[in-house]
Parts: sequence; C-alpha cells; structure tokens
Amino acid sequence: MIIGKKRQEVIFNIKRCVNEKKFNAKVEPDDPVLSKKDRLKLVEKFWANHNRLFSKAINILARGILNIGTPLLTLNTEIDNPESLSKLSSAIVTCNHYNQFDCLPLKRLAMKYHKRLYFVIEDTNLKLPNWIGFLMRNIDSIPVTASFRYLGRELPKHLNKIFSKKNRWIVVYPEQELWLNYRKPRPLQKGAYYYAAKMNVPIISCFVEIKDTNKQEKLHPEFNKTRWILHVLPTIYPDPKLSLAQNIEKMRKVDYLQKKAAYEKYYGKKLDYTFTDWDIAGYKKK
Repeated sequence: MIIGKKRQEVIFNIKRCVNEKKFNAKVEPDDPVLSKKDRLKLVEKFWANHNRLFSKAINILARGILNIGTPLLTLNTEIDNPESLSKLSSAIVTCNHYNQFDCLPLKRLAMKYHKRLYFVIEDTNLKLPNWIGFLMRNIDSIPVTASFRYLGRELPKHLNKIFSKKNRWIVVYPEQELWLNYRKPRPLQKGAYYYAAKMNVPIISCFVEIKDTNKQEKLHPEFNKTRWILHVLPTIYPDPKLSLAQNIEKMRKVDYLQKKAAYEKYYGKKLDYTFTDWDIAGYKKK
C-alpha cells in the first residue's frame, strides 16, 4: 500500500514519465528489485509448487477469501455492462491499471457470469510481503518474466492448459505498470493481443472511470476517496483472414481506440498526454 510521502513520490514519477513519454515505466518506489536470473528462478519455483497438494489447498482458501471479499469491497463500484458475456467461455480481459485492487471490479464481472478469473502478474509481485503477497501467490496468478524462452514456450503451455477448460478468463494489464489513480488510458503493450491472436480467443475490453468523492482519505489528507465505474466495451475478436502479426496490431489498435473513446466520453475531455494534477483522481495538491 502506498502511503504518506511515497504517494507524492509516485505522483512525481508519473509526471516525469509522462513528460518523457515513458507510459509503461515503473513508478512505485518500493517494488522488489531482482536480477533477471533471480526473477526466472522465482517464476520456475512458483510453477514447480503449483500442482502440489498444499498449494492447491491454499489456492482454494485464497480464492474463497477473494470470492467473499469482492462483493463487499466493490459495494461502491458500478459495472456498466451493456451486452451479455455469458457465451464467452475463454477470453482475455484487458483494463487500465490504476490501483493495487483494480482486479476487484473485473472479479465481480467474472463472478456475474460464473467464470473463473486468472491474473497475469509481474514476477516481482511474488515477493511482496504480508497478505498482499499471499494473495498474489495464490489467487490463480500467472507470473510473467523477461525471458524469451519462458514467454515463447512455457507461458503458452500454461495458458493453453487454462483455456482447455470451460469458462476461464485471464486478466492482462497491457499498460504493464500500475500508475496510482491515473485516469488516462496509456499506450498498450503487445502481449495480451499476441496470446489472444495465437490462441484464438477474444479480448474483453474494459475501461475503469475513476470518480472523486467529497470524502477525505484518513491517512492521506491530500487525497479524497474515489469510486470506480467499470465500463465493459465491445468485445474484440481475432480475424481468421489476418496473419498473427496483423491480428496483434489490429486488436491492440482497436482496444486502445475503444479505451480512448471511453475516456473522452465519460470524462468529457479530449485525450492528450500533457500532465495535470487532475490526471491523478482524488488528488488535492497543497
């Protein structure tokens, strides 16, 4: 959880990255720092333990906690879902990445349609401490790491295994890094669209609108509390007439344009990447 002066540091880092046009860069100051070799070992250890009886039992416990907690923690969250998604057995869900708990509206959406929801996470999240780390390691997480062999060979095997069973959705954050309360949709990385095209599954395109409230946060007087509205946008399907590379680019472009249009519609502003304090929802600059 980002508290105190560290939030100010995060805002400073977001502003710097926007000015440098580094929209997928890390801005949180205290994420674990590991070498590529250690990251790969961490992910390999995760999968080695994945099918053990104890890990399966802990997974059931963690999923149970999330299933109970999601409706309670999203009481103030609206879901704008104009079309039914019940017929989408396998899908990749994309959304803007703005909070440590931004998976909760997506989880509630999946629960509505009785889908099991998996989450692609950054490898270093497996090292997070306390209960956040416990959940990251055990709530149907799929870690990714910067290894061509892993991303090209091992990860597709895990994804295919998940999609081989019915009613499984996988959340991928194509903006890559979490930017606290950042309202604007950022340029999207290719990964989600590569795997969607390669495995012939649709993209459930989502955008979360972050609204300010008049209630001040207790631990952060420079912030007001916020509430979320999850907008479910038109589903994006791979085109069988296109090549893999063409599908990746088309799906990524359509998804970005849908998120951009949602931003402009719901905030009533044209999207540009000039930083203002308003870009950080709830922020009241001193």
